[in-house]
Amino acid sequence: MALPKRRTPKAKRNSRRSHHGVAVPQLVRDPATGGKKVNHTAGGARDRKGRPLDTEA
Repeated sequence: MALPKRRTPKAKRNSRRSHHGVAVPQLVRDPATGGKKVNHTAGGARDRKGRPLDTEA
């Protein structure tokens, strides 16, 4: 069974894991609804081009 020859220092181990954190989504104000939405998305009941969806269907 393969084992490491030397113990990995905490600094090296933690620097390798520095990119594992979860990013907080950036929220912006939606001018159409006045609420919050994730940046670069249509937000709310809208299609991919940002037009309101028909709710009668």
